[in-house]
Amino acid sequence: MRVLGVDPGLTRCGVGVVEGLPGRQLTMLGVGVVRTPAEDEIGPRLLAIEQGLESWLDRYRPELVAVERVFAQHNVRTVMGTAQASAVAVLCATRRGIPVTLHTPSEVKAAVTGSGRADKAQVTAMVTRILRLDAPPKPADAADALALAICHIWRGGTTNRLTAAIKAHGAGGSWHAQPSEPAEQPPAAPRAAYGRAPGRARSSPRP
Repeated sequence: MRVLGVDPGLTRCGVGVVEGLPGRQLTMLGVGVVRTPAEDEIGPRLLAIEQGLESWLDRYRPELVAVERVFAQHNVRTVMGTAQASAVAVLCATRRGIPVTLHTPSEVKAAVTGSGRADKAQVTAMVTRILRLDAPPKPADAADALALAICHIWRGGTTNRLTAAIKAHGAGGSWHAQPSEPAEQPPAAPRAAYGRAPGRARSSPRP
């Protein structure tokens, strides 16, 4: 499984490609950052991010793309820029028919370090260890992109493979899911109290 992780951002959009399977040694194939000048207008910056991501997709041809889910921050301008860069990443992948999954920062931190509150230094250190790199990837955006790819392989890979298998099977004919549990049986009729059949009145005593 080959995954492209994208840590969206207007000034620095981190990208990293990781290959491997859950439970096995993962390998980094590439890592870097797509940069745009902060003084440029939003249109040219988004176009530059698109061209940069397209270049990475052409070079590594990932099977899956993992993008960090944008969450609320105090700086609205930063959130808007991150959301726009994220949308470009989703668009580039979807246009090629590559499945895209969004992962929250806390989900990625928990997958890589075991704690959803880990800081960037801890994430970078664990990414370096997991991928057996000679040196920590820099800047932090690049390390975060690799962490996204690792998280997706470990947590989202099985779900995506199952979804793809179902779609592939469905393309060749009808597919019916088998129930995971036995069908619920109607409740049995209540047993008669004191040996009487339900609904039957007690006979009156003989004179």
